[in-house]
Amino acid sequence: MRRIKGVRKTVALGATLTLAALLSACSNGSSSAGGSKTVNWWTWDDKQAAAYKVCATDFEKANPGTKVKITQYNVNDYFTKLTAGFVAGNAPDAFQNSVQFFQAYASQHQLLAMDDYIKKDNFDLSRFSVGVDAWKFTDGKQYALPLDWAASGVYFNEDAIKKAGYTDQDVKSLNWNPDNGGTLGKMIAHLTLDTKGRRGDEKGFDKSHIKTYGYGEIASKDFIGQFTWNPLVSTTGWRLGDKTTWPTVFNYADPRFVKTMDWIRSLTDKGYAPKIGQFNDSVSDVDLLSSGKVAMETGGSWEASTFVKIPGVKVGIAPTPYGPDGKTRSVLSNSNGNNIWAGTKNPEQTWKWVSYMGSEACQSKASLTGTFFPSIPASMDASAAALAKTGVDLSVFTDMIKDKVLYPSPVYGNGAALQDAFQPLFQAYFAGQKSDSVFTDMQKQSKQLLAKK
Repeated sequence: MRRIKGVRKTVALGATLTLAALLSACSNGSSSAGGSKTVNWWTWDDKQAAAYKVCATDFEKANPGTKVKITQYNVNDYFTKLTAGFVAGNAPDAFQNSVQFFQAYASQHQLLAMDDYIKKDNFDLSRFSVGVDAWKFTDGKQYALPLDWAASGVYFNEDAIKKAGYTDQDVKSLNWNPDNGGTLGKMIAHLTLDTKGRRGDEKGFDKSHIKTYGYGEIASKDFIGQFTWNPLVSTTGWRLGDKTTWPTVFNYADPRFVKTMDWIRSLTDKGYAPKIGQFNDSVSDVDLLSSGKVAMETGGSWEASTFVKIPGVKVGIAPTPYGPDGKTRSVLSNSNGNNIWAGTKNPEQTWKWVSYMGSEACQSKASLTGTFFPSIPASMDASAAALAKTGVDLSVFTDMIKDKVLYPSPVYGNGAALQDAFQPLFQAYFAGQKSDSVFTDMQKQSKQLLAKK
């Protein structure tokens, strides 16, 4: 799942959608002319838009008279346009969706339940590795098919590792704990270089003048920390919610969580990691590693092929560290869903398209670029095999499935409100403007926000 970053989530569904009845005469997402039918599908991901065009061509050949129109919008505009389409009655027949907006759309009856179609076609949901239960609403019905999956890994500059006296295997066997950081903490310190070439664990190290940080920005970029702190704190047994689906509270005040946040903030205090906001949003994770500003960092699985192909820099990929017990890895995995709009005038053909996108035949073709991970294991293996021929080794991620270190992201309500409320507080904490007490306040606030209908 490509991280939805820096988006103002203005999904004002509430009273606005009550206007939908007045707009029922408007055109909808399906269109027909001369007996032909068009199924409109939207995504915010330009890579998936291009990849699924291969599937659209095959689908059109197998379904004469049906056209598939794929439209991609920038993520900053995507959900606003989607909401406007619901109100105007011209939303796409089907679309890629994030779990952050699932509750809002489902509770406003904008999503078509797929259970009858699944039963009619005997569609086997067990084909998907992750994400099926994430798209079950509180009524128990299935509202989406998993479209992809994502996990986090550690990307590192192999030359920097070697010069510091480490091997690739050292990175792949790191452990971590919230007390002293384990071998991860020691490696981060040793990899950090000031402008005079002194390492973070050497006498005279100047934390105010850094040439290379041992680790990239690990401070929170979202309220679940999927690609930053979550792979660390979850090894302690901590989980975000009190329940895996539709939690009533987020466990921010848990001592394991607070100790983890303290350790992460200590990295910036010591000069081992960049401060939050030090690099603007236009500077990507790939940019930081390629420029030598960081020696290693956590990144999304979809970035693997981009990292490995950085010109002039040999990049290795490692799994996230073992936890305090030295043997447990724990990686949160999220999955975007493929929804059908409840207002489509062409539900049968739209289901055909969505279910074909959820087939091994389609996903194995669409995922060969490696820019996203398909939700079907056999297709994931096909993607990994294809990329291995180009020098991209995805075994770190495929092993996560085989070794069962993945756990699903919780399904929660009011994601937009949660993001808006907590992101500024996380930023203030990591900037040193808030103390640990902020987490108790955040836990209380999460209970209120999660209870809102």
